[in-house]
Amino acid sequence: MSKSRGRIILTDDELRYAALFESVTGITPRDAIYDPEFNRIIFIVDKNFAPLAVGKGGINVKKLKNLLGKDVEIVEYGDDPEELLRNALYPAKVVNITINKLPNNGKVAIIRVEEGEKGIALGKYHRNLKRAALLAKRYFDIDNVKIP
Repeated sequence: MSKSRGRIILTDDELRYAALFESVTGITPRDAIYDPEFNRIIFIVDKNFAPLAVGKGGINVKKLKNLLGKDVEIVEYGDDPEELLRNALYPAKVVNITINKLPNNGKVAIIRVEEGEKGIALGKYHRNLKRAALLAKRYFDIDNVKIP
């Protein structure tokens, strides 16, 4: 069984991850997303709460990673696609984001980053880009995210 938060539906496992996150960090996450491709859980927290959630020296992330046996990533929520995508690609410096409608009624986000920042934005095995794409689809129904 799963619980719905607006249009977002959390699985039982994701609800358990969120509860564990809250017990370790003291912060209630907006969302917990399991990404099997990278064996990671992405927690979405309210604005300005990421540093508190991470903890001094990353202590909370390390604790959660040990308890869950999965990578743990924390992203601050964004009220619009541009803000969420910037947060998802942090610490890469995003220059601008354009969202285009596609002929099939889909949407694609084109993200330009500062010169020399593309590797940071993409991440190893494109894991940062895929995180951004996952969040863009989940929150704003954007079908694709590209960093040219």
